[in-house]
Amino acid sequence: MSGALLAVFQNQRGFVTVPSGPFFVATAHFTSPNVSAYPWSASGFGTKFSNPSTLPTATGNDVAFSPAGTEIAVGHTSSPYVSAYPWSESGFGTKFSNPGTLPTGNGNAVAFSPAGTGIGIAHNSSPYLAAYPWSASGFGTKFSNPSTLPTGTGNGVAFSPAGTEIAIGHTTSPYVSAYSWSASGFGAKFANPGTLPTFTGDGVAFSPTGTEIAIGHNLTPFVSAYPWSASGFGTKFSNPSTLPTGDGNGVAFSPAGTEIGIAHAAYPYVSAYPWSASGFGTKFSNPSTLPAGIGASIAFDPAGAAILVGHQSSPYLAAYPWSASGFGVKFANPSTLPTGTCQGVAFTAL
Repeated sequence: MSGALLAVFQNQRGFVTVPSGPFFVATAHFTSPNVSAYPWSASGFGTKFSNPSTLPTATGNDVAFSPAGTEIAVGHTSSPYVSAYPWSESGFGTKFSNPGTLPTGNGNAVAFSPAGTGIGIAHNSSPYLAAYPWSASGFGTKFSNPSTLPTGTGNGVAFSPAGTEIAIGHTTSPYVSAYSWSASGFGAKFANPGTLPTFTGDGVAFSPTGTEIAIGHNLTPFVSAYPWSASGFGTKFSNPSTLPTGDGNGVAFSPAGTEIGIAHAAYPYVSAYPWSASGFGTKFSNPSTLPAGIGASIAFDPAGAAILVGHQSSPYLAAYPWSASGFGVKFANPSTLPTGTCQGVAFTAL
């Protein structure tokens, strides 16, 4: 990451390089200003940054930083459905121009490609997924739609770490669709998983090694995970022995790829597990102080030292130290809270 100090450590999956700061965190949420951002440190939340001078136009559904941490994008309801801004240690810059061809409906999820040269937006009207070249000037000309479209509303989107694939969680079977990706945009759709998620696909994430993919979804077991390769989906991993208790709204792997977290719709609202090439390990103990409502989104900080859950009900964010033992004691709430349910959360480093 541009300008960030780097730390290197080793775990059972190899050497892992992570930035050591400065860190920032952002959330997309219900109610104006629809996005909020804060400095982040080992002490937790810093003082909220000023709102962007041009706000997203309605409810913020998701937020993502570019890989270099120099841009931030918000998927939201109401045209133009996605808003993007330069990002620096001073916070939001002047909004980039809207894409020349807008997404066709509410921006439900947003992701930058690992090289920072593309951006994808999952949305609620056909073609359900819009992607654009991305540069320091903002949005380029929209890529052609995939030849085989997702079958329903796009709820989650993610690029593989190699930047050679893109996946979308969506309503309507098969609930997840994945495509090859290149500088030319979408390639051919991969074959569906042999065992499909059981209902509406929501959050989707690739592991840091790019060798697994997980989908949070409605209906038990609420999360499905698969090996991933250049051939696409492998045979579904066994379900966790202790399942999440409700619809899997968000899913995230830790930077080291040794843990996975799911934000979900029933008490305790978040579940986390060790992760390995064999799949799910034994569920970590619940945090001693739970999120205050339905878990809507989840992210690990870039150092893997904290986990953040966006949720329904004030204070809308619950952040915890994270270690190989699981959740630590909840950080203090931000002094200025988000104004509604935190639908999307993201960290970055500069």
